[in-house]
Amino acid sequence: MAGVWLILPTYDEAENIERIVGAALPQLATTGLEHRILVVDDGSPDGTGEIADRLAVAHDEVEVLHRTSKEGIGPAYIAGFRRALDAGADLVMEMDSDFSHDPADIPRLVAAAEDADLVLGSRYVEGGGVTDWGLARRLISRGGSLYARLLLGVPVRDLTGGFKCFRRAVLETLDLSSVGTDGYGFQIEVTYRTLKAGFRVREIPILFRDRRVGASKMSARIAIEAFWKVPLLRRRVG
Repeated sequence: MAGVWLILPTYDEAENIERIVGAALPQLATTGLEHRILVVDDGSPDGTGEIADRLAVAHDEVEVLHRTSKEGIGPAYIAGFRRALDAGADLVMEMDSDFSHDPADIPRLVAAAEDADLVLGSRYVEGGGVTDWGLARRLISRGGSLYARLLLGVPVRDLTGGFKCFRRAVLETLDLSSVGTDGYGFQIEVTYRTLKAGFRVREIPILFRDRRVGASKMSARIAIEAFWKVPLLRRRVG
């Protein structure tokens, strides 16, 4: 199936998955493209996978990829990317499953991909922003993006964001098997590799909201990993 695929990685999102799929499907439909949502569940013990299976039965546009254990958002996205590419997707999107990213912005990212190879929903360009975060988390996020931006020497302002739309050529070109980071680090790495491969990257403003229900998957380990792996990334990729 060609068109646009939206990858939703999940781990213990039983409180969100039905609502996010229900909100995203009509937004994908407004693009006028064939569309599909792929839920990639890492063996959630709270029943997220079972709920996703029921959604797949109810909606032809929904598919579920079950993984046996929690391996992190990076490996989950890569598994989803591969499935979408194998099915012939023209555009592949990534988005959080907890409403931190507004499904209403999906058509804007898809439209922007008409003249870009990778579109980033950006919190840190004019018109973008963050709500509901305390000072510490704002500093970690902004500081992480600035740190990576300066160290890698790239113009992208929101390197750690996870709301993206890729043209298939980007994912076909990147060596997905060599991506070795998770969380913030994964988002930095795939964008950096895209830029180094000579693709066009465009940021469009979004408003990021903190999740309303469920527990955040971000941890100090993930933030620290991003910090020390950025210099390694520059040496590996160039």
